[in-house]
Amino acid sequence: MRRLASALAVLCLAACARPGPPGVTELTYASPYAPGHPFSRADITWMKFVAAQSHGTLRIRPIWSGGLISSDMSMEELRHGVADIGLITPIYVRGGTQLIRTQTGFYSGAASIASQLALYRCIVADNPEMARETAGLKVLAVQGGSLPGIVTRTRQVRNLGDLAGLRLRAPTELLSVLRNLGADPVDMPMGEVYSALSKGVIDGVVAPADTFRSLHFAEVAKFFNTLEVPRGAYPARAMGLKTWNALTPDDRRVLDEATPVWEAALDHEITAAWQKGYAEALHQHVAISPASTADQARFDALYLHDAEVNARKLDRLGIDGLGAFRNARAAVGARDQISCGGRS
Repeated sequence: MRRLASALAVLCLAACARPGPPGVTELTYASPYAPGHPFSRADITWMKFVAAQSHGTLRIRPIWSGGLISSDMSMEELRHGVADIGLITPIYVRGGTQLIRTQTGFYSGAASIASQLALYRCIVADNPEMARETAGLKVLAVQGGSLPGIVTRTRQVRNLGDLAGLRLRAPTELLSVLRNLGADPVDMPMGEVYSALSKGVIDGVVAPADTFRSLHFAEVAKFFNTLEVPRGAYPARAMGLKTWNALTPDDRRVLDEATPVWEAALDHEITAAWQKGYAEALHQHVAISPASTADQARFDALYLHDAEVNARKLDRLGIDGLGAFRNARAAVGARDQISCGGRS
């Protein structure tokens, strides 16, 4: 424990907010991704906006490729000041973010990133538990994503019946849905999927089209079904509240004004990555099968049933998950039309 405390102290001394030249405050930004990743390109757009909007008095110093904070402990590390600002993934944290994780299954009908962000903010407004799960942090940006489909190696999926018997890598929230469709879903780190596909360990993966380029799936998988697998939004960029409170009012204003810029940059980069991945799939002669309206409706029904079951399970933790689920679903109108409690 002493060794860990010493390491945290050293990192904090190296990373915490500090003045640069007279009149300039420098903040560290930590990310597990390399600077060329789409997420990082959006981060750089945000950094440039902050510098311009503050007239150079607020600077962001990036530390890329996991050099400062970890993926699974980033929220706690930011609370303790290991970095000033960082990329967080509360959907993968083992404890303390139960509703944030579960609510990502409430998004059927929110296909665009803009509608995902709107629905997330409805859920936050109606459920104080969401704020409790990010206590000690100032959320600076919320992130959605392009919708996954079904990527398969050698067997084409033309309808939901074709999923039977397929061993598919899928996120945890989809495991029971896919089992109900006869698939054999497994959970594994996305970084291991290319190798598993190439060796035939798995038959496919639930993933968006951008992975055909970003993860080179077009080299090892030859089929893509465009079934729209819903995905949710979550807080993805944050800073420690102590660091936030230590900033000047002008610096806090600049960072608040930068939130929509950051979110728009993430939307742009994620969408562009999807388009490039889809083009790569076509270039590599990946066979693309559209999902039928009936199959999409059946999948959505199974997905929402599973989301409601998971929401009910939160009751044993003292969290009104069912209430959150019902509020979220009431906010979803026609495709991509979100209205919070009747407020557009």
